[in-house]
Amino acid sequence: MSIQNNLLNIKSLLPKQVTLVAVSKTKPVADLMEAYNAGQRVFGENYVQELVEKHKALPKDIQWHFIGHLQSRKVKLIAQFVNLIHGVDSLKLLHEINKEAQKNNRVIDCLLQIFIAEEESKFGLDEKELTEILSSEEFKNLKNIRIIGLMGMATFTENQDQVKKEFQNLKTIFDKVSKQKTDNCQLNTISMGMSGDYQLAIECGSTMVRIGSSIFGNRNYNN
Repeated sequence: MSIQNNLLNIKSLLPKQVTLVAVSKTKPVADLMEAYNAGQRVFGENYVQELVEKHKALPKDIQWHFIGHLQSRKVKLIAQFVNLIHGVDSLKLLHEINKEAQKNNRVIDCLLQIFIAEEESKFGLDEKELTEILSSEEFKNLKNIRIIGLMGMATFTENQDQVKKEFQNLKTIFDKVSKQKTDNCQLNTISMGMSGDYQLAIECGSTMVRIGSSIFGNRNYNN
């Protein structure tokens, strides 16, 4: 099935309030253009250099989301154009994003990543760390970032009950902290759910899903 057909099929299953991020890491520009020509405007990339190159090559009305683990020293490479940074998991990284956003006269939207899985390889904050960041004066003084939501990745497992429990945990945390509204923190987005579990994530309250292989096919990391 073509990228266009895959995309249209998925979009037909998504409620109106759910944003589809087409995860295009390792995929060639031609594949992204096929999705773009089918109406997709939000793309997610995991690697900074690849994101920079694709931003240069592709139409300028695309919204670029950085969804990988972002190193502080690479923030400056995407600060000029990135629309949303998923997966922010430290105050240090927020400071760096704020600094580079200020240089570019921008406010950059971010999601804080919450650790919900039972896998050590996943990144993220626990609920206590999240609360400490959002309530700190240090955070409130960051004027060039805006936290618009939370994101999380469930354990990679066939056990749907476990995945559901982890998604529900993220929704519970979101409901608690979303009452905290400041100039730089207004939570309205829960980013959870990928190709294998996005429908379950939506049932659990996701408002943004990150879908790659179901649109573009499996990745070949040897390219």
